[in-house]
Amino acid sequence: MRRGSPFAVLIFFVILGIGGGLAYAMYGVMGNVGSIVIGVIAFVIALVVSFAIKVADQWEKAVVLRLGHFLSLKGPGLFLIIPVVDTIPYWIDTRVITASFKAEKTLTKDTVPVNVDAVLFWKVLDPKKAALDVADYRSAISWASQTALRDVIGKTMLSDMLEGRERISNELQKIIDERTEPWGINVISVEIKDVLIPPALEDAMSMQAQAERERQARVILGDSERQVAEKFGEAAKTYANNPTAFHLRAMNMLYEGLKRNATIVIVPSTAVETMQLGAIAGVTALTMGLGQEHANKEKEAEREKQQ
Repeated sequence: MRRGSPFAVLIFFVILGIGGGLAYAMYGVMGNVGSIVIGVIAFVIALVVSFAIKVADQWEKAVVLRLGHFLSLKGPGLFLIIPVVDTIPYWIDTRVITASFKAEKTLTKDTVPVNVDAVLFWKVLDPKKAALDVADYRSAISWASQTALRDVIGKTMLSDMLEGRERISNELQKIIDERTEPWGINVISVEIKDVLIPPALEDAMSMQAQAERERQARVILGDSERQVAEKFGEAAKTYANNPTAFHLRAMNMLYEGLKRNATIVIVPSTAVETMQLGAIAGVTALTMGLGQEHANKEKEAEREKQQ
């Protein structure tokens, strides 16, 4: 039921006030009975006029029936009807309307029970069809949306549903729009809000994803080891053809190892001789020199901190 119009109530009191004033003015001429008759007539006229005046908001359409037959669509704004003869069974809202719907414990194509929540955006394009061709168009839209959602879930794999929400939304919009078009209703869009799966299956999918990530990590690590081995093979071929480069590399590695404090490096005597470092004495001197250099650097750092 639609609430009464404030404008119609105002007209009722205006006419009633005019009739009351006229009855009071005619009291001296027509007497008490005449004043009462004028007051009753004014009340009836005010009542009829107030029932005849209707006001529809900017977004509304009023479906007017005359003696049970469709007469016209009225509104928005002020319009008049004939009381008792004309009736308004529906006030149709022509704005975009949102309605939420869901499917609980519905089996997917791979027999997984899911709960799906969705939102429907729709609009009445033909108020006459919405009022006359379906008993309750709002309930009809709700049931059509739920049945369409269950049909789509039953034809879709769980993985496709989790990854392709946009495709499912477009498919739902097409199905629901085809069902509601004869009712004068246009489906603007359908949005899937959430897809809930059983907790046990969710844990299993999480473990599967973790195992897949670990497999990918192992594959990447193995590929890296293969690339490193190939580079070492290329380096070995280069050193085999150039002994001088091999000796320089060995000396550099030995130098880097001796730079660190409290480091003991065991070098075969044959390797020392090939690097021409002056046998064991040369290596010892080099180690002591690097150690002293490192100690001097530490002392300088301590002095800077104290300053």
